[in-house]
Amino acid sequence: MKTIYIVRHAKAVGQPFHAPLTQEGEEQARCLVSFLEKYPVEIIYSSPFKRTLQTIQPFAERKGISIHKDDRLGERILSETDLPDWKDKLRESFEDFSLVFPGGESNEEGMKRAASFIEDILKQEENHIVVVSHGNLTTLLLRCFDKNYGFDELFALTNPDVYLVKVDEGRVERVWTT
Repeated sequence: MKTIYIVRHAKAVGQPFHAPLTQEGEEQARCLVSFLEKYPVEIIYSSPFKRTLQTIQPFAERKGISIHKDDRLGERILSETDLPDWKDKLRESFEDFSLVFPGGESNEEGMKRAASFIEDILKQEENHIVVVSHGNLTTLLLRCFDKNYGFDELFALTNPDVYLVKVDEGRVERVWTT
């Protein structure tokens, strides 16, 4: 049975591509090692952003599993310009998936990336797959399996967070408990 463990990265210094984890985030990444060890993980995919790689690196090293970077797991950019009311704009983008702000990506485009990634990993022979991404993209990945995931669920995510998706059962369950 295909099982996907969707992981949101640990606490980071900021949003840029090269933003590292905070000290607290580094500790959270170490906690993820023992948390994920109870699952029979066979392969790991991650956004190429520094914070996602740093989140899963300790686990990958412990298990001796390579991390496969995939650009489709990178965070959705709301806008290239600073939006003082970004949270309102983000809510609007969940109300209208085709809405796009200057230099940004619509949720519709983000969903296409997420769905394309999911389609590809479902074809893989591995049955236990870790996927590490960012808040908005994590929400869209979860939405591929449960259409109820949206703005409110995005803001309910923690850093880090872990969701278990039993593909054949169509079940999505938050399993992170710390």
